[in-house]
Amino acid sequence: ADRTILPLRTWLPKAQVKSILIALHGFNDYSNFFNSPGDFLRAVGVLSYAYDQRGFASTKTRGLWAGTETYVNDLISFTNLIKKRHPGIPIYILGESMGGAVTMLAMTSKSAPKINGIILSAPAIWGRLTMPWYQRIALWVGARFLPGIRLTGKGLRIKPSDNTEMLLALGRDPNVIKKTRIDTIHGLVNLMDKAMISAQTLEVQTLLLYGKKDEIIPIEPTYQMIKALPVKSRGEHSIAIYSNNYHLLLRDRHAKRIWRDIAHWIKNPQMPLPSGADKLGGKLR
Repeated sequence: ADRTILPLRTWLPKAQVKSILIALHGFNDYSNFFNSPGDFLRAVGVLSYAYDQRGFASTKTRGLWAGTETYVNDLISFTNLIKKRHPGIPIYILGESMGGAVTMLAMTSKSAPKINGIILSAPAIWGRLTMPWYQRIALWVGARFLPGIRLTGKGLRIKPSDNTEMLLALGRDPNVIKKTRIDTIHGLVNLMDKAMISAQTLEVQTLLLYGKKDEIIPIEPTYQMIKALPVKSRGEHSIAIYSNNYHLLLRDRHAKRIWRDIAHWIKNPQMPLPSGADKLGGKLR
């Protein structure tokens, strides 16, 4: 609506389009995150779209936090545009990490677009309520007195994936942000706080993907999010827990089985996933 231009990638099937997937990237990442999954899904008739969110990749405000409301409104606006372009075709949204948090808020807002379902890949729901007190204090002090200080994350020894080749490529990619402003991290935590609360009203059909080896979003807040889902709609939610996958599970070394699960769920949301991932009763009851 404000004429901001956001770079867009598209994966168009050669044959008939059976369904559409809008893919939303994570923090400091960009639309290229969906390159391999998009290529896989296009072969089974899924048309995928992915755009760079404001403040990331080559957007004009690179490195600056646009605000939770802005990110949510961008997703709602984009989804409505896609619905107009492809009337009558089932539409799904996939959000990875931060993109998952934005997706949750968009689908629980008063302006939520009517779509067929969402896929949350390791959604970013690690807010203040589940953070140690010293992290909350450090974030508060930094955001107020040192907002422009940039952090790199070096020395944390966090392993986001077991796909070393992919991680090295991310390190070389100039579109991936390597140094993050503290006030941007503060904005992300605000987003995660709101996403956790939104789980209480998340009623749209959902597939949640999570790797047990995730070292970025802990499993405890993830389980808290699952428990917060509304009882009346739990039959609409499928939970897949992958024992050997990490935070970037869509790009891990054995990610193809997860791509298969996504394709299968889009086509048959009521059926068990082919990978045999650990599930909470298949459906959350």
